[in-house]
Amino acid sequence: MLDRITHDSQVMGGKPCIRGLRITVGTVVGLLASGHSPEKILQEYPLLEPEDIPAALAYAAWRAEEVELPLHSS
Repeated sequence: MLDRITHDSQVMGGKPCIRGLRITVGTVVGLLASGHSPEKILQEYPLLEPEDIPAALAYAAWRAEEVELPLHSS
């Protein structure tokens, strides 16, 4: 599922996007969080495929589980 998420420094400043499109994971997750239904998002972004929405959520959940440790200089 995460293979639908791409990173390209030439597309949207390297933000995670859906299948190389100029539609970011953040856009999709933000729309869902603000109450838009998947059907409405697919209507508003016709290049999206139904499988892209759960992929965006899975990616966001995966990133939320990451733990960032501070770098210590010696």
